[in-house]
Amino acid sequence: MNQTLPSSYPSYTSGTSETPLLGMTIGDMLDRTAGKYPDTEALVALHQDIRWTYKEFQQKVNEAARAFLAIGVERGDRVGIWSPNRYEWTVTQFATAKVGAILVNINPAYGVHELEYALNLSGMRFLVTADSFKTSDYRKMIYELAPELKASQPGKLKSQRLEELEGVINLDQQSHEGMWTWDEFVSLASEVTQQQLDERQSVLQFDDPINIQFTSGTTGNPKGATLTHHNILNNGYFVGESQRLTEKDRLVIPVPLYHCFGMVMGNLGCITHGSTMIYPGEGFEPKSVLQAVHQEKATALYGVPTMFIAELAEPEFESYDLSSLRTGIMAGSICPAEVMKKVNGKMNMKEVQIAYGMTETSPVSTQTSSLDLFEKQVTTVGRTQPHLETKIVDPANGNILPRGETGELCTRGYSVMLRYWNNEEKTNEAIDEAGWMHTGDLATMDDEGYIQIVGRIKDMVIRGGENIYPKEIEEFLYTHPSIEDIQVTGIPDDKYGEELIAWVKLAPDADPVTGEELREFCKGKIAHFKIPRNYKFVDEFPMTVTGKIQKFKMREISIEEMGLKR
Repeated sequence: MNQTLPSSYPSYTSGTSETPLLGMTIGDMLDRTAGKYPDTEALVALHQDIRWTYKEFQQKVNEAARAFLAIGVERGDRVGIWSPNRYEWTVTQFATAKVGAILVNINPAYGVHELEYALNLSGMRFLVTADSFKTSDYRKMIYELAPELKASQPGKLKSQRLEELEGVINLDQQSHEGMWTWDEFVSLASEVTQQQLDERQSVLQFDDPINIQFTSGTTGNPKGATLTHHNILNNGYFVGESQRLTEKDRLVIPVPLYHCFGMVMGNLGCITHGSTMIYPGEGFEPKSVLQAVHQEKATALYGVPTMFIAELAEPEFESYDLSSLRTGIMAGSICPAEVMKKVNGKMNMKEVQIAYGMTETSPVSTQTSSLDLFEKQVTTVGRTQPHLETKIVDPANGNILPRGETGELCTRGYSVMLRYWNNEEKTNEAIDEAGWMHTGDLATMDDEGYIQIVGRIKDMVIRGGENIYPKEIEEFLYTHPSIEDIQVTGIPDDKYGEELIAWVKLAPDADPVTGEELREFCKGKIAHFKIPRNYKFVDEFPMTVTGKIQKFKMREISIEEMGLKR
């Protein structure tokens, strides 16, 4: 519950709730759900022809957990997973939780340098890896970093560059030098009894670190956000509670599992409610997502805005029956109001919600509700999640601002990470001594506690002394009938310091439009200094693998193409 307060009050809210936090480990939660809903479908991996009930899924997880014990995994050891969306990813997620290992999520798009950094920073002992994905040859990269592997027995690696790594489990069905196949690995479970696994599971604590997720920084090396059972189990639970998930819900998860959106909001959101996890493919394809919803009669769908835009633009969109859909989440980046309206109507997701957060906060801090007025659903990121606190502060001095004023959003509560792995300096920069996580996002809070994200502090454009928030301009230009997607950023300018450039993706079969026509479209409707002077028409935007737009890359490309001084 959130109260309505006068605007003279400070920009602070706390999410109160009569629903208590879950005080248990992930393994215990899975066992409880499997006991309650043994015959409900737990996991459907369409591209792998896998369809398991909760009882079957629990058995697969226990088997893999016993195999991890058989190869010597101790509580607190780091086990990596480098793979696109597959059933083995999820089995590994829950199996490592049951033995108390810390799962290290590795971005499927990583190259050799990033892989080496992630393995060595985390001190990883074992790595579960796909053989390849898209244009990435994972096996080749691993052999490049650890050529000793080819002459090693599985689990006996001694590598010069990867000093901690002892073994690699390859998800390819064929055997490769020095690596276990998944089936070979799982067969080792016969060496460990269920009682031994139960004994390990019984000593684990819910405040134990259980997951390291690397944040995709725009500068410097990625940081490893270290999360506990308590962090991510509860976040998945309350995200699901907001959507009113039950054992009858079937959730299509096209977002990457290596990211919080997939493994926390998706997987843990389902297992805390007895819902079904459905994977349409290894990576995102709009057609396979629509087919999965149609075929599986899904009730919920997750995605970032770019995914929903692509689904709506699918040529055969009208041929899919999406009438089973009820809810879902659009998150991962700022959600355009026009896209939200189409998802609400054309995709039948009348109860679709927007969630906001970051990896360091497990991830969700605020969320809209299906009971919110439509205007709030399409213009805000909702209100503070249960058991969490939110405040908005002046970035210059850290003081809380009055309602309605723009400042940095900070969050505090059960969801805040323990630390950045082996990086005390960056941890202290992000989490202050009062326990507040500083997000780096600019936001406002209204009288009812609804939060609107204005943009990133780093994305804010200062043109001639005027603070410009690109999101506001993007929201307006989305209303142009020819525009499918648009992103605005700043570029250097001799006269004003910074000037705006809009990258425009036109809708299929749209009437052609020029930059001059878009400037005319803006005149008289938004302030003159907010009208982009420059336009670049594109087919796609530079993105992370999770679908987040990389505005810093847009800026770099624009500067180079236009021959500007940095």
